[in-house]
Order: sequence, then C-alpha cells, then structure tokens
Amino acid sequence: MGATSEFLARLPRRADGKRNWPSELKAQVVAETLIEGETVNAVAKRYELIPSTVSDWRRMARQGKLVLPNLDGMNFVPVEIEAAGPVAQPLPAMSSNTIDVIRGDVTVRVDAATPAGRIAEIARAMAT
Repeated sequence: MGATSEFLARLPRRADGKRNWPSELKAQVVAETLIEGETVNAVAKRYELIPSTVSDWRRMARQGKLVLPNLDGMNFVPVEIEAAGPVAQPLPAMSSNTIDVIRGDVTVRVDAATPAGRIAEIARAMAT
C-alpha cells in the first residue's frame, strides 16, 4: 500500500482538506471494481476511501457521468437480443348499439337500449 499512499499524497486537496479526485481517477477506481474478483470494499481500502464514495462513483458511471477506461481482466456479461414476437392483432370493433346473449350455439342479439330486466328474462328463457 506504500505506492498507493505516495500516489494519494500527490493528489491536490481542497480548502477543507479533502482530496480533489479528478474524473479520470474516479473512473479508474470504478473500473477496478469491475475486474473479476474485486470488491468495492477492497478497491476503496486500496485508495483509502470509504466504500460508499466508490459506490457513489459507480452510480455516476451508470448514469453516464463518468467514462470508464478499458482495463485488462474486466469482463462483461454477453447480451442476447431476442427477435420481437408477433404482434397480436386487435379484436374487431364491437358495435356498441347491440348486446349478444349467447347460450351454446344460440345467439340472441338485442338493442343496447333494451332494459336490463328484459335482457335477464331472455337469458333465463334461454337457460331452460
């Protein structure tokens, strides 16, 4: 960790004493967390950061606010895109001015203005 500490000592500090991390270095730290076998905690410890800071930088990278460098050993999961399935055809528009009362293979079509009581009588008659 000696080399890392020497490197960190050269980072400029803000007026409040905190390190001023350039975007390129933030991206490098985030990219290291993507190497197989690495963890956010291990990378954070190596750079003397708290893990939540590295997690914040990872979120920035996901949002496109940090451009990550290409690192050897970094693996990505292959993506497979399926062809779009057939689109269901819409059902034909039903006429809103009729109601079909169906029992087996018998259909009685009545006007939509028919009172509900009358439609119920027809349905009962068809059930007998």
